[in-house]
Amino acid sequence: MWTKDHFSTNSTKHINNNKYIINKKEGTKMKFTIEKNILLENLNNVTKAISIKNVIPILNGIKMELNSDGLYLTASDTDLTIKSFIKRDKIKKVSEEGSIVIQSKYINEIIRKLPDDTVDIEVVDGLKVIITAKTAHFSLNCLKVEDYPQIKLDYQKDPIVIAGGLFKTIIKQTVFAISNQESRPMLTGLNFKLQGNIMEVTATDSYRLAKKTITLQEFIKDEINITIPGSNINELDKIINDDEPVEMHIFTNKILFIYKNITFQSNLLSGTYPNTNNLIPDNFETIFNTNYMDFYSAVDRASLLTQGKEQNIVKMETQEDKLMITSFSSEIGRTEETITIEKNEGANVAISFSAKYMMDALKTIDDTELVVFLNSEIKPIVIKSSKDETLVQLILPIKTY
Repeated sequence: MWTKDHFSTNSTKHINNNKYIINKKEGTKMKFTIEKNILLENLNNVTKAISIKNVIPILNGIKMELNSDGLYLTASDTDLTIKSFIKRDKIKKVSEEGSIVIQSKYINEIIRKLPDDTVDIEVVDGLKVIITAKTAHFSLNCLKVEDYPQIKLDYQKDPIVIAGGLFKTIIKQTVFAISNQESRPMLTGLNFKLQGNIMEVTATDSYRLAKKTITLQEFIKDEINITIPGSNINELDKIINDDEPVEMHIFTNKILFIYKNITFQSNLLSGTYPNTNNLIPDNFETIFNTNYMDFYSAVDRASLLTQGKEQNIVKMETQEDKLMITSFSSEIGRTEETITIEKNEGANVAISFSAKYMMDALKTIDDTELVVFLNSEIKPIVIKSSKDETLVQLILPIKTY
């Protein structure tokens, strides 16, 4: 018996709890006609869950299930599962319902390069899938549908709902700062902390930190603190393409997202995410405002002399109403550039940093004016937009002595 996961068209899409049975004999056959672009879009979405590291052969395939509601496509590597649903009225013709597992390695490119806008798909005896479009004809070996593991997708009655555009912004402004060092697995994920109506999203690799805070429509009674693998978050980001709502269904060891006709379920990282609140200073000796593009361009130019260097070091020094940005390479030479700033009464500070980390942080800020917070040459640099207090970018300085 198979559980049917059926999406409604409302902004909050819940699951239809009806069940249907696919007889094994019937399940070995399937025949339908569909528009190429519709099928390809959904195949592209689910194949994001297929890993080249799969050791279970059946998980290198895409499960197709066609019933009276429509076509379900499922792919998984056990850590990440993506399921897509195409409504029956989006399918041009259904001659026979059934299910099959098709090998993923070639299917997307085959569908993409077919010579017609319409594709005929037919499964013969559960062993072959016949793909036809005009003069093109492919006969591909299938995998046994009964060998595909049962993957449980869980849903909550009252999920957290965030607009797709805002969710993409959250990812863009934070995920770049996660670590790629497997020796510290918790730092390879994006941390979500929810309490009351506040959600904090944090990424850090221990050398820099990005934190975004948003206000939720929902009220969370008990604190939730979860960490989602960064690689899975990046795949979700590729799927979200407009402002349609994203549902978050959070559980102890996994999280499920629903976006349009896509169900996206990811395991959570196991462990405790470090408390990063004490990394951001409460007070600063020196604060200055400056033009965003002037600052970004000056750092970009200064980094030219240190490209290829491990730390890519650039130095900035406040001088009353000016900021000097310099870099030096013993092999190439030296550069310096001065830009205008508006500084408080704090002391002048000279501090060195990674140009790459600085530019990564600056790319997340959408403003014409920056606010930079400093304490000393050994304390963190904090950068914010002059208009948006919800985003904090922090970079640790580099000692140059």
